[in-house]
Amino acid sequence: MLALILYVLVITLEIVFLIGFIVFVTFLIYSSIKGAPYVPTNSKEADIILKEANLKKGQSFIELGSGDGRLVRKAAKTYGVHALGIDINPILVWYSKFLAFAESVRNASFLREDLFKVSLKGADIVYLFLMPELLEKLTPALKKDLRKGALVISHGFAIPALKKNLEKTIVHSPFPTYFYRI
Repeated sequence: MLALILYVLVITLEIVFLIGFIVFVTFLIYSSIKGAPYVPTNSKEADIILKEANLKKGQSFIELGSGDGRLVRKAAKTYGVHALGIDINPILVWYSKFLAFAESVRNASFLREDLFKVSLKGADIVYLFLMPELLEKLTPALKKDLRKGALVISHGFAIPALKKNLEKTIVHSPFPTYFYRI
C-alpha cells in the first residue's frame, strides 16, 4: 500500500513538473516571438552599468524587458532608486517579485505589461537590453515621454535614432553598453 502511495506521489510530481516546464518554455517562446528572448545581463556587467549610470537615491529607474529583475533589484537595493521592471512573461514577473520579497527589496516593483503600453513619463533612467527592432520601435516613445536630462541605457545594441544623444559607450564582452542623454 505504501509503495502504491509513493508511486502515485512520484507520478503526480512528475506530471506537475512537466506541466510547469511546458508553461515556462511556452512563455519563453512567446517572449521571444513578441520581442526579445530572456537573456539576463550578467552581474559583473550590471554592477559596472549601474555605477556608470550615476544613480541617486530617489530617482526613478525603469527596465523594459526586466527578465528575472536582477538589475531592478540591484538598482533599488544598492542605490535607493524607485525601480520598476516591466516584462511580458508572467513567470519571470512572478519570479522577480518573489526574489524582491525574499531579498527584502522594498522600492522595487514589477509589472506584467507590453512595453509599448507603458508610460515612461517621470523616469530618470530607462534601461533596455532588447533587440534592435524593438529599440527602433521604442525610440519615438523614448523621445516623447522622457524629460530633458533623462538617461537611456541600451545594453547590447546602439539606438541609431539617438546617435546625437550618445554620452558614452562602455565596451565589455560580450555586449557594449550605450548611454544616451535625452
